[in-house]
Amino acid sequence: MNELIRYLLENMILDFQGEITLEQVRGMLRNDGSREAKSLLEKLTADAGVDDMLVTLADTLRDHMAHGINNDVVREQLQMYSES
Repeated sequence: MNELIRYLLENMILDFQGEITLEQVRGMLRNDGSREAKSLLEKLTADAGVDDMLVTLADTLRDHMAHGINNDVVREQLQMYSES
């Protein structure tokens, strides 16, 4: 049973439902003056969209699925993405 669980956790796919555009992200972060928000917007603008962020975020969050994904984990991963 442990081997099956390990296999399932290692091969689980994380995806995001629906579409989100750079303009939608800008709208969500419009009133957020934090350094994190500014850094993320700069990265997304340089990348010309959110596609790379979504793929990277899904890949990095997959490592946290066994222990739990919460606001802090997502924030940390977005910050790491924006600094890459």
